[in-house]
Amino acid sequence: MIKMSRRACTVFARPLRTFLVLTFSAALQGCVSVQPAPESALANLGELKMALREYHDSGRYAHDLDAVDARALEYVRAQASNVAKPALVLDIDETSLSNWEQIQADDLGYFVDGPCDSLPKGPCGALAWDESGRAAAIAPTLKLFDAARLAHVAVFFVTGRHEAQRAATERNLRKAGYSDWNDLFMRPNDTHTPAADYKSAQRAAIEARGFTIVANVGDQPSDLAGGHAQRGFLLPNPFYRIP
Repeated sequence: MIKMSRRACTVFARPLRTFLVLTFSAALQGCVSVQPAPESALANLGELKMALREYHDSGRYAHDLDAVDARALEYVRAQASNVAKPALVLDIDETSLSNWEQIQADDLGYFVDGPCDSLPKGPCGALAWDESGRAAAIAPTLKLFDAARLAHVAVFFVTGRHEAQRAATERNLRKAGYSDWNDLFMRPNDTHTPAADYKSAQRAAIEARGFTIVANVGDQPSDLAGGHAQRGFLLPNPFYRIP
């Protein structure tokens, strides 16, 4: 039996944000004083995962993707005739292709190695997932791609995937509906240059071929950092961050 003095039952901490009272069974025969979390406490991981799934499944994620890609499309169309060799640069993962099936299977975690043969259950290794070519198109980005091609804008993919994944990546892009892009830039195998440095260097190489990159679209700030584009468009991606 747990006994608490009357004085102990009347002492509560002043709430900092939200005061939560927990009620236990009558067998406790007393009251419970709950100390609130400090202002600096981080959000609970389980609650964050629930919020991320709700954001994706509610349709708000798709709506936000569409809003950004629509602005990029409007800009590309407006600039296509203003430069001699206009170009559009697209990232791949969570920009052109969706890996949500893998992300869900891994409970919003990330595993590089290992099989991916129990979907929709995990774990699902990232390399095996990429090799499977199952990623679906991000619909508004595919619309942007098609419109750019129709407007005679060259389209380049710049991805952090490695050269060893080229065949699987090209196969997946075509299966998802992308075709006749101008070039696909991939990391050399066994290199780990920071994404921002690697991708800005590839855009500089595109410019060196005489193209003007009117729009650069990605889901990570590192996709857009470093310049070499008239305008960058950042798609929403609260599911992971690549520096």
